Amino acid sequence: MACFQAGAQDTLVLNRRQCEAVFLEKNLELLAGRLKIDEAEARLLQAKLWPNPTLSVDEVNLWTTGKGTNNLNYFGDGLPPLSGNDWKNQQVGVELEQLVRTAGKRKKMMAMEEVSVAMAAEYLEDLLRNLKREFRNNLTELQYLQMYREVYEKEASSVAKLVQAYGRQVEQGNIGKGEYVRLKALGLEIAGEINRLERESNKVQKELKVLMRLPVQTTLVLDHDDFVPEIKKLKGIHPEYVLDMALGHQPELKLAKLDKTYSDKNYAYEHAMRVPDITFKAGYDRGGNFMLDFVGFGFSVDLPVFDRNQGNIKAARVGQEQAGLMLQQKELEVRSGVMLAYNDLVSAVSFLEDIDPAYGDELESLLDSYTRNFRERNISMLEYLDFLETYLQNRNILLESIKTTNEKLEDLQFEIGKDID
Repeated sequence: MACFQAGAQDTLVLNRRQCEAVFLEKNLELLAGRLKIDEAEARLLQAKLWPNPTLSVDEVNLWTTGKGTNNLNYFGDGLPPLSGNDWKNQQVGVELEQLVRTAGKRKKMMAMEEVSVAMAAEYLEDLLRNLKREFRNNLTELQYLQMYREVYEKEASSVAKLVQAYGRQVEQGNIGKGEYVRLKALGLEIAGEINRLERESNKVQKELKVLMRLPVQTTLVLDHDDFVPEIKKLKGIHPEYVLDMALGHQPELKLAKLDKTYSDKNYAYEHAMRVPDITFKAGYDRGGNFMLDFVGFGFSVDLPVFDRNQGNIKAARVGQEQAGLMLQQKELEVRSGVMLAYNDLVSAVSFLEDIDPAYGDELESLLDSYTRNFRERNISMLEYLDFLETYLQNRNILLESIKTTNEKLEDLQFEIGKDID
């Protein structure tokens, strides 16, 4: 795609929007889910078709019978040929049958399959909703890990320079070896943390490459610009708005409504099954009746004496009641889930908003100052290490607060079933 910035070692640099475009286009589960709609539409097409007529050919004698049975000649010199000299003195019977469904069964079956098509579409929406949350949370996790790793890599570079400087001082006999060893130990700790973050990043990369159907040798690097959410936009979200959106868009709730509709139509169909179908017949008999060429018409119908579909009707009625109760249950679950996700998002936004936007820059400035003063031996190693620990903890808190806010936003959009505009 044009949005890819391919570099050495199969590296792709993308922002979140570009990643999602690849995901929506190439994800195999979504492609398979779309085929479910085609499958449901095919069943609807089948339901629209009339039953095929049935053609029966019987009473064909494979040899001629001369002048008939028991020396009786019903037709004088026997049966005349059917065509030219063919089929002389040979009998044949032909019957054509056509089943006609009564009580609107065909239309009722079509109505049920139409609901099935709508349900297939909602199943796809529900699949997309689940995959989107998983995908976007993985994007957030990867951004967090890559940014946190950059913090450690910057610190690793500073510590490496300090180790070199202190190493020269040890060689010159200006300082003791204890501080030098402690600095090397610090560098090793930082390298170990970088390695841990790399392993965590590889796990997330694996999930994203599967979701986006990327080659296994690809390394995905995410742009950091869209990591921080728009606080002003998030603060403008109101509970009544998200509840209304959820009641209109939540796929599980829509599926529950469609299930209730399907059960209603199924009851109507089973009720119509009480009325027996009719099979109309048209027959032709050559030489098997008192007439040479007999043409007759008739019909057949089941007599609803014992089986009037009582059991299926009762089961369909129970299904209606069950679907109604499940719809009420799903509405309660949706309302509760939306409000929980909304409150969690409000808490996350509130915490993030309380952090001074300039605090990150202040930390960087202080770190540079402490590093310089430690190099010039204006502060002790203990003071330097104590601040470095505080710096790393606070950097993590800043990144974690952004990550949590993004995740809580995705949780709310998941509960709603639609992205918040």
